[in-house]
Amino acid sequence: MHIPAYAYATIRAAIPPFPTSRQVGAVDCCLCDRPFEDLAAIPLGPTPESGLFGCRPCLTRLVTRARRARDASLLENAEQARAESAHWEPVRERYLARLDSVREAAEAVAELVKDEKTEPLRAAWLLVSLESAYNWVPDAPEPPASAGREDRELRDGAFRLDLAMISVREAVAERLAYHLINEAQPDEPEMCEEFECPEDCSGRHDSSDVDCGPDAVFEDLAEHGVVVEPPEPEPFPGELLRRFMKTDPEEEQEEDPERAELEKGPATVLAHFGVDANDTDVLVSAAAVGLVADAWRDGPLDEIHATDGGPSDGEIFAQSVDLYRRAREALVAAREDGPEALAAFVAVASDTRLRWAGGSRFMLRALSRTQTEAVEGFVRHLDNRVRFTTEAMRARSWRAALLYRAASAAVKTPGHFGMPAWPAVVAAAMARLGKLDRTGAPEVLNDLTAVENALLEAPDRLGAAALDWLVEHAVFKVSLSVEPGAGFRVTPEDAP
Repeated sequence: MHIPAYAYATIRAAIPPFPTSRQVGAVDCCLCDRPFEDLAAIPLGPTPESGLFGCRPCLTRLVTRARRARDASLLENAEQARAESAHWEPVRERYLARLDSVREAAEAVAELVKDEKTEPLRAAWLLVSLESAYNWVPDAPEPPASAGREDRELRDGAFRLDLAMISVREAVAERLAYHLINEAQPDEPEMCEEFECPEDCSGRHDSSDVDCGPDAVFEDLAEHGVVVEPPEPEPFPGELLRRFMKTDPEEEQEEDPERAELEKGPATVLAHFGVDANDTDVLVSAAAVGLVADAWRDGPLDEIHATDGGPSDGEIFAQSVDLYRRAREALVAAREDGPEALAAFVAVASDTRLRWAGGSRFMLRALSRTQTEAVEGFVRHLDNRVRFTTEAMRARSWRAALLYRAASAAVKTPGHFGMPAWPAVVAAAMARLGKLDRTGAPEVLNDLTAVENALLEAPDRLGAAALDWLVEHAVFKVSLSVEPGAGFRVTPEDAP
């Protein structure tokens, strides 16, 4: 006879605590204490040959009783589960709805705070009211045992709300921090001309993206008596740097072998391209060209240039000349004031609200709505490249940092304004310009002598429109060939 597992407890409860010898000897049933006679003695254990034995009628009756008790328990449990579920589901839905509502409110507040039309005080009150709503969110309700302990939707909803709150707190903190900084700054009407502000400008020039460098926070904390050790500067990366810095350690005899090894490679490259690294004025100019090319011109600006409404070739030309002068001034200042002086260059080069040079009306801010990622990527790229130069100055020397940027300019932009080859490029360009039909060209290009002087001294004086015309007519299209030790040979190319 098969005895189901659910009946074991019922049968065990019916067995007498002190069986008789006849029950142990399989003469009488241990359940009803009657002789087996013609009935089979069904062993109840512990082995088939020893222990206690029961008759089939008794065991059938006990199995039936156990099955009925089991079924009644299952029915009761099912009814309890249905009752618990009917109570739990509304509680769960209300909690999820509250989480979603507060999360959507947080996302809306974040968008409003980023909108410049929202006053800073209003942004602060929006955060306060949002924090109140967040604090009123109760703890997650505890599900009943019948529903299981793991509710992923509850956990994920709370996690998304926490992420939204982190984002909005960060947005409000940044907005209010810059508001306080800008409110503390005096009006500077004398800077309007440099920033090319509208005529109705009040003289106040707010900042929205200030980069203090990687170490400023440690210095600020030290002023408050909190000492935190800054991280070690990153090593110089890149295959180009390794190629420039390659040298034979056995030949090093300077007082600082590490610095000499760093400087020797770029100096050799510059000599190959005819750039005198021992002439500080030439070195600074080439380094400024390299800084503008590496940090500003290369990378995300190509994507911005290709978009609808992006800057023209002439506008990029004019702005690069203006930034070259600013980069040169910053590099000269960094020799005495330290690498922090490069922040002045970054402030202008990354200013999305600044109109570009050469009379251009273009501003990066105009693309911030349609090309948000490109503009933000451009600012990050600029900041990272300039930071590399500042770290080079801190870790090595002012000269080492300039040598690296100057070598980059000699390799990538040898024919740009500020490089030794530029006068030869201008001479070739003027020869070509004199042969062109300038009908319809901007009037500023009529006086060739004035054009040549402007190209040699400050090309952005011609204006973005004139530079656009020159670029469009391939005036600057020349071929540069290296004569080792003597620099570049400039050869005009045939216009297309």
